[in-house]
Amino acid sequence: MTKLRTWQRQCIDAALHTYKASPHFFCQATPGAGKSRMAAELARRLISLDAIDFVLCFGPSCQIVTGLANTFSKVLGRPFDGRIGASGTAITYQAMEHQSDSFWQLLDDFRVFAVFDEIHHCSGSEQYLGNSWGQTILQRIQDRAAYTLALSGTPWRSDEHAIALARYSSPEGRLICDYLYGIKESINDGVCRSPRIALMEVKGIRVETITERQSSTSEYSSIAEILSDSPITFEDLVSHDEVVKEVLHLGCSRLHSLIPDDPHAGGLIIASSINHAYQVAAALRNMGEECRVVTNRTPDAQLVIDEFRRGAGRWIVAVGMISEGTDIPRLRVCCYLSRIRTELHYRQVLGRVLRRTGALDDNAWLYVLAEPSLLNFSYRIASDLPDDHAVIDLIAPFNTNTIEPTTIDNPCRLIHGTADESTAIHILKAEPGELLSSSDFERYRSHRIELTSSLRTEVLSIY
Repeated sequence: MTKLRTWQRQCIDAALHTYKASPHFFCQATPGAGKSRMAAELARRLISLDAIDFVLCFGPSCQIVTGLANTFSKVLGRPFDGRIGASGTAITYQAMEHQSDSFWQLLDDFRVFAVFDEIHHCSGSEQYLGNSWGQTILQRIQDRAAYTLALSGTPWRSDEHAIALARYSSPEGRLICDYLYGIKESINDGVCRSPRIALMEVKGIRVETITERQSSTSEYSSIAEILSDSPITFEDLVSHDEVVKEVLHLGCSRLHSLIPDDPHAGGLIIASSINHAYQVAAALRNMGEECRVVTNRTPDAQLVIDEFRRGAGRWIVAVGMISEGTDIPRLRVCCYLSRIRTELHYRQVLGRVLRRTGALDDNAWLYVLAEPSLLNFSYRIASDLPDDHAVIDLIAPFNTNTIEPTTIDNPCRLIHGTADESTAIHILKAEPGELLSSSDFERYRSHRIELTSSLRTEVLSIY
């Protein structure tokens, strides 16, 4: 095993000190810092002190749980599958409610160390029980485990509910962490890469709204304006063929520039839906790029992720599979084409490209449309690193493109260039549950879009 990082040793020492007075410890460490390794080493120390008999790990997804089991097994030198002779086991939060009474009896019969990864998925407090996962932790584990360790890289919830096992200050309501390791510290220590966030803005958009009686044209000067004042949705934009191509072009150019110094560097694209993922994959392949697609419908999804982790292909396109907790250190570039616009999800996605592997991989890149909330999240990340600065860059405009409407009541079209220059570009529209192949793209059309001026990219150079 690799040598522990300074922050990991300090956190372990802090936890062991806290456990002398309290059984609960909350660690916030930036995504990619190595929380799982720290937790496994802490478990090893507790076992060596004869303070615990068994370890239970919990996480929000099968990918995270598999990673936890592998890490704990390597560090503890024993199986971690819950069978006879194992040092512990790892299960998802979803699986907690399906465990038998004999499983929970472990907490009474043995001294159990309970580890909760990405604890922000579990809400609850003494006053507010929260979701079912939080209730299970509070009712079945909190007062029965010998020790608990709560881990999070993004310790807040989109619904603003309290996190299970967390303490908050009064009256401000700020989360109290027993150990905090932020993005600034991780970059200064060489643990994480410096993020560069490229915000792509369109400065001129024309929308033509067509009804049965008349048509009207409106001009918009930004993505924010078109989203607030037109029928166009953010999902329409991130699914637009020319937007997809432009984002992928920038991402591929960046990844190619990294290859000479980092031959194993890879790229991640976060898509909005399964159909969108295959649209993105088709665009990548048309550019001559090799890629993998992984969604919750992908057979042997974990195998696909593991093969990519080991170096199979340059790009992986994902929907809900690699946004949190999944460790793929070779990822250096990410294109954010998800329709999800919460700070929790955004920071977790950014964390996928921050894990550093060597001396030459000091930067990571995220490409995203300058939608207002995503713009604000980006500037908050920049504010966490006060010594950094923003660089404004101009790149070529989108190619001529259109998207035509699928609804009769409120169709609209956004067009680029002059009206006689516009050509048809297609976006998938499928019935619920229907999966379209790349050959179906040319048969489905929705809104027509025109971008009338240059695409401006603002790069938040964070280092």
